[in-house]
Amino acid sequence: MRVCLLASGSRGNSALIEADGCRILVDAGLSGREIERRLTSLDLTGEDLHAILVTHEHHDHVGAVGPLARRYNLPVYVDQQTHAALPKLGKIDDLQLFVAGDTFDCQGLLVSSFSTTHDAVNPVGFVIESKEGKIGYATDLGMSTRLVSDHLKECRVLVLEANHDEQMLLDGPYPWTLKQRIRSRHGHLSNHESRRLLQEISWSGLEALFLAHLSEENNCPELVAQTFKQALQQPDQNLQIIVGRQHQASSCFVGALL
Repeated sequence: MRVCLLASGSRGNSALIEADGCRILVDAGLSGREIERRLTSLDLTGEDLHAILVTHEHHDHVGAVGPLARRYNLPVYVDQQTHAALPKLGKIDDLQLFVAGDTFDCQGLLVSSFSTTHDAVNPVGFVIESKEGKIGYATDLGMSTRLVSDHLKECRVLVLEANHDEQMLLDGPYPWTLKQRIRSRHGHLSNHESRRLLQEISWSGLEALFLAHLSEENNCPELVAQTFKQALQQPDQNLQIIVGRQHQASSCFVGALL
């Protein structure tokens, strides 16, 4: 098992998830060329990919979905309503439509989708299950619901949003309307809200936590890492905390076979 955030932030998001010999991208919000460049840092190329999963239609998550799918003949798994909101996606030869809440096979991996609250048409998170364990993926969350927390339990690896520090957002340069949008039930999770979610679902089998979609203006990687380490990491728990960055791929979690 290998998990890496190729890019994470307000300007572009994409994650590589590898399990049971299958490699998928969750979102592709950079240019195709930049995603390929970051794959090379993992000794991979686009030819090594097997599929793309899409969480929602915002450009920072889908910018390269069409080009990569056409270039490498990749199947794209996307919610029906989300697909309808992407008129510029272009022709996808292998389009796999699902409905939020569906569980489906993705190139041999079992994927469960679940609805999230964000200002998109029908955003989803995913739990990707393999023989090597479960990976939970939930970013762009206006709030943590019971549905979200129930799906993310007993994951070996979690990718969670930690978008902003509440005080930095209030004191920062954004106009008040944008601050309200970010803080709303359809905006983004703060560090403390994300930490609260993790406290609900943390368990002894959790090996890696990726903190994602950090705001460059309203958050700080060092602050995020320290916040979660102080609150959650126990002396006897070997929990790897990895903070996603916008301008470079994160370090990888590489898990041994269970």
